[in-house]
Amino acid sequence: MTDQPTEQTLVLIKPDALKVSLTGYILSQFSEFHTGLRFAGAKIVHVSRMLAEEHYAEHKGKPFFHSLIQYILGAIHYADAPHRRRVIAIVYCGPDAVAKVRNIAGPTNPHEAREKRPGTIRALGTVVPIRDEKGQVIGERLDNLVHASANAADAEREIKLWFKPNDIMPYMRAYPAVRCTQHYYYKDRTLYTSYVPDSCCIMAPGALVWQSDLETLEKFCRGEPISTSVESVVAKYLINEEAIAA
Repeated sequence: MTDQPTEQTLVLIKPDALKVSLTGYILSQFSEFHTGLRFAGAKIVHVSRMLAEEHYAEHKGKPFFHSLIQYILGAIHYADAPHRRRVIAIVYCGPDAVAKVRNIAGPTNPHEAREKRPGTIRALGTVVPIRDEKGQVIGERLDNLVHASANAADAEREIKLWFKPNDIMPYMRAYPAVRCTQHYYYKDRTLYTSYVPDSCCIMAPGALVWQSDLETLEKFCRGEPISTSVESVVAKYLINEEAIAA
């Protein structure tokens, strides 16, 4: 593995960008010509509520959380077209990947991006006021077209949330992956080590999984404290599963 990437970052092309056909523009801005970065993985994802809530877990309890979840689910921009609700998830790799991508994406707030960094991707976005049932503004949602990992630690967490190891070619995997040695199933937010009717198989013996995911599930099954949620492990293994697509 002499060409192993030095850094990786996650980019999400969000529903608002897809709605206004900015996909090609965004990909061109992040191209190897502009950044020196390469694709390590890419997928089209119909975002489940579990995945959305885990991705934005830090915002749980905030006034804009529900609107934010509806936004990334695609329910706002494709209210009458659920079959078009999707996100494009991409892993970029190379030197200083996080900083390079964030520099091209621009400030998180689109209004700030237009003022301070015109020409960046998010300068084309908008800010939407969030109102309560009485019509009073209680917060705002940033429709900023793309997500870009904030730092290397966030990039690892987010890449492992959206991608399985075999979604990324072997020479570009930046995080340890191992072979699972037992079955894990999931149904109704409950983890099982043997099959129950209508459950989904998350891991099976011989399957390639992130080492940190396997360690989390093993600890959980032993009743030991875990540093993350079971859902943060499970979400990626259920991506595009029809049973939880809503």
